[in-house]
Amino acid sequence: MISRTSTAERVAGVLRTRIAEGFFLPGGRLSEHDIGSALGVSRNTLREAFRLLTHERLLTHELNRGVFVRVLSVEDVVDLYKVRKVVECSAVRAVTEKPPTFAKLARMVEDGRLAERSERWQDLGTANIRFHSAIAELGGSERIDELMRGIFAELRLVFHMMADPRRFHEPYLKRNAEILERIEAGDGPGAEALLAQYLTDAENQLVEAYAERT
Repeated sequence: MISRTSTAERVAGVLRTRIAEGFFLPGGRLSEHDIGSALGVSRNTLREAFRLLTHERLLTHELNRGVFVRVLSVEDVVDLYKVRKVVECSAVRAVTEKPPTFAKLARMVEDGRLAERSERWQDLGTANIRFHSAIAELGGSERIDELMRGIFAELRLVFHMMADPRRFHEPYLKRNAEILERIEAGDGPGAEALLAQYLTDAENQLVEAYAERT
């Protein structure tokens, strides 16, 4: 239950997390009744949360039809990766020694390996997002962290465009581990070089997938 002192922003945070974890599909309609009952919040609070997430480009409101999870365009994909390249590459570039949050980064890679072994491809995608979220956190900025929470939620909606999630996510698990090794060694430039190529390759794959779908 969401406590009385919570705000629509907190409700939006819950929904944003669920989007980032892959539980809401692009184009899906969100039920005010079901979500409001599950979270124990009023209709007005929930509508304000929907409004906030619409502003973040995660939801859309259609007159007389309701609120839907947004379907992103190929232009959105390109823009998302522009932001990721700036933020994530900048964060690892500054690494000169093993960071205090290294254990968190390593745990995300291990979570990915566990998901791979049990063939839980959605969970592998979630572990991947969390690993890169932890990379962005190396920048040490609350404002960047807030920005990236929205970016990674949008990214999950993009991932749903991949017809074969295993084929898309599995190769990047090894590449995450390689980036992790460079971070552990305090080799920021080396980690940045691996990450920049990683992001370029992922962007190209997703753009190609959008072209095939449309």
